Formats: sequence, structure tokens, C-alpha cells
Amino acid sequence: MSELNYLYGKPLSTADFKAQPEDFMVDEVLGFELSGEGEHVCLQVVKKGENTQFIAKLIANHAGVNPRDVSYAGLKDRHGVCTQWFSVPVPIKKHIDFSELNSDTIFIVQQVRHGRKLRTGCHKANKFTIRLRNVSQPLDVFCRINALRSGVPNYFGEQRFGRDGHNLEMAKRMFAGERIRDKKLRGLVISAARSYVFNQFVSLRVKEHGLAKTMHEEVFLLDGSNAFFKEPINSANLDRLAAGDIALSAPMIGKGDAALTTQELLWLSDYQSWRDGLVALGLKTERRLIRLIPQNLSIKEEDKQTLVIEFSLAKGCFATALLRELVLYQDVSPTNKEQKDPA
Repeated sequence: MSELNYLYGKPLSTADFKAQPEDFMVDEVLGFELSGEGEHVCLQVVKKGENTQFIAKLIANHAGVNPRDVSYAGLKDRHGVCTQWFSVPVPIKKHIDFSELNSDTIFIVQQVRHGRKLRTGCHKANKFTIRLRNVSQPLDVFCRINALRSGVPNYFGEQRFGRDGHNLEMAKRMFAGERIRDKKLRGLVISAARSYVFNQFVSLRVKEHGLAKTMHEEVFLLDGSNAFFKEPINSANLDRLAAGDIALSAPMIGKGDAALTTQELLWLSDYQSWRDGLVALGLKTERRLIRLIPQNLSIKEEDKQTLVIEFSLAKGCFATALLRELVLYQDVSPTNKEQKDPA
């Protein structure tokens, strides 16, 4: 993400990120009530230093089902303390005590029955508590925090692209004809390709227009919906923008020029090979918000070089997109060191 443009200019301060698991805490917010009955057991799990797929396999083994039958609302980072929801099919007359899975790295907070399985993206939001250590210029961080309340570029985080951008290299090979048999991996690779192009479009817009200035023509997203429409700028849609009824967006590339503005079609020329590959897979162009607005953003000083930032983000948004506008962070987690310096 280092090549992407900053909305508020490159930060002056450096800091260490994820020095300890407790430095990155995430709480998943479902946003709806579980029914308490049904053929699926929903598990609220706190995990520390484990990845989501590993937890899913443990749950599957304990329930005696295939790992693909275990679902979850969203993926969570391995290096952190994360609370998230899983679901697993269990016959109504059968009781399984999932607390038997509790260990030093896993804790089952609660298990609740529900009428249907949890699907990816069914949750509403994520709450973050991030501790930054060895902050070189705390004053610069404090000066930036208020600007971030009005939003930052809604970039996809580096974790979307795999270690050293490996998912993007796989996408190039897939577009060249190489087959990916694993459906989940194939989905991740396709998602990485679309996310990469989206990031480039948003970065170009930040450089040339910022996020507040409208272009002559826009594709607007309806609030709380994936529906969109294209229109020239006029007083009516400017009023709707101000009221929050609609929002500015950028493309998740696929087929269909109707979902692209004239300016975006010009920008697309540099990424035509990516689009051709995605169109060949049958994907249609969709839209995503260009601005990420944190909720309940706060900052406090633990000591002269340690800051704690708290905020909530809607599902599908990346905490690192906000963090990069605040500070030049270095991921010092053990997993990241292993990736950079494999033994």
C-alpha cells in the first residue's frame, strides 16, 4: 500500500504495530439477534494468535462435521486478540459442549442456537482497539486524528493481496490460463485482483480530485445498499450527497461500461489486462464507497511513546486504511517477521 496516495499527506511519525497480540484487538458486531433455536449453533469465540480457518477446523472436528460446514461472518487477523462468530450445524436433539475447546489461545464466550448458518459478510461492523508503540512524533498523530473523523480513502489492506502480493501474482497466472482448483483460494485471488484495481482508481482520484470534490459525472451508491446509478452532477444529487442518502464510489471492475464514468474509462486503459481477465471469468462491474468514515474514533496516551486508538468500521473495511493516514507503522508481529525472514 506504500505506493497509494495519501489524502492528508504522508505522516511524519513512525510507530511499531502489533508488537504484542493485545496491541491489535477486534470485536465483531453481528448487528442482529440470534433466535436461540434451530439446527445451527453459533459460537462467539475469542482467539489469540490463531487464524480463522484453524479455529473453524477445530470446531468441525469437535462437532464431527466437515470443515466446509463451519461458517463464519468474517476473517480476522492471526496476530491479535479477536472476538468473532462461527456457526456449525448440530441436530436439535444433540448437545455439544464447545467450551471443551477452551485453551490458552481460544475461549468460547457463548454458544447460541440459530435457524440458519452465518454467512460471510453477515455482520454489521468491527470495533478496533490498536496500540502503537515507539511513536516517534506523538504530536503529529494527535494533529491528524481530527481530520480522519471526516474520512480516509477506503483502500483494501495489504492482507487482501497475500504475502508479498502473492495473490496478485496468482491472479496474473490464472488470467494467463493456469487453473486454480481450490474454490476458496480461487475466490481470494479474484478478490485480490479486483481490490488491486479499486485501490489504484481511488489513489488516482485522491491525487487528482481528493475525496470531497465531485467530478462532472459520478456513479452514486445508495446508502445502505449495493444499488448504484450514474448521473451528471446537479443540485438534486448534491443535496442527496449532503444528506447522506447517496455516496461517491469507485468501480470493482468487471464487464459493463454503464457502471463507469468517462474519467474512469480513461483511467481503465492502464488496467485493461486486469479487466479482460475478470470479464473472462464472468464478473460484472460493481461499486464500492471511496470514503471510509470511522465511528467513535478516539485516542489516548498511555505514555510518551505509546498511543491507543479506538474506532469502529463497517464490515469489509480495513483498519490499516485508517492507520496509514495517521502514522508510518511497521508491523513487528512474529508472523510478519517470519514472512520477511523465513527460517
